[in-house]
Amino acid sequence: MNAKELTLQAEQNRKRLVEIVYNGGAGHIGGDLSCLNVMTALYFDVMKTDPKNPKLPERDRFVLSKGHCVEALYAVLEAKGFIGKELTDTLGQFNSVLSGHPTIEVPGIEVNTGALGHGLSIGVGMALAAKMDKRNYKTFVMMGDGEQGEGSIYEAAMAGHQYKLDNLVAIIDRNHLQISGNTEDVMAIEDIAARWTAFGWDVKRMDGDDMEDIMKTFAAIDYTNHKPHLLISNTTKGKGVSYMENVAKWHHGMPSEEQYRQALSEIDERIKNL
Repeated sequence: MNAKELTLQAEQNRKRLVEIVYNGGAGHIGGDLSCLNVMTALYFDVMKTDPKNPKLPERDRFVLSKGHCVEALYAVLEAKGFIGKELTDTLGQFNSVLSGHPTIEVPGIEVNTGALGHGLSIGVGMALAAKMDKRNYKTFVMMGDGEQGEGSIYEAAMAGHQYKLDNLVAIIDRNHLQISGNTEDVMAIEDIAARWTAFGWDVKRMDGDDMEDIMKTFAAIDYTNHKPHLLISNTTKGKGVSYMENVAKWHHGMPSEEQYRQALSEIDERIKNL
């Protein structure tokens, strides 16, 4: 896919995401929307996966460390063919295998996540296993920026450098908002780039709201440089729905019927113009 095709796919995923959250009755929609472009690029351009064989030994691995944004992952997995609409539509229903955080009962999900700060450690283990087994798969871990206050992340950062895991890519969804407000007011994390560079990681910044820049940044990763990789993805909380953008209260919430229809209308208009 080229950048325009991926942008279209992301908008289609965005529309489906809003439907999933609205029909399910709950969801962390603000963070879902901010990370959706990158997640779409991963599954439709960057990673090697096979929906018909989700456990393919040589598949690339994806760990959603910010597990509360699983609705975005459900939308992408459905679009990619890992799960069907009939399953996605059960979110929020009794006895559904879909929950508010990733679970391995869902095809395409590698690991249960949700307790923040643990995904990178799991990703380090996966990447180290690939090195030990002499396999070529890569591991991608998506973290939140509010999540950077968790100390276990930095233990994993040291291990990633120690074992020269150049097959590991961590992504920080840098939307500047967490459940209790702006990240710099709650627990300041800047300068992120300097911090991770000091840990020995290969650090790049990208515009996570722009598909062309996302594609260019992933393509520029050097998987032979003996360093783990960190991408700081500058994004907008609630991206693509005007009344949600950069509004902290949409960290978690469900739109009213009127808001729901407005969101779909805005997305449909962009799809029409692509």
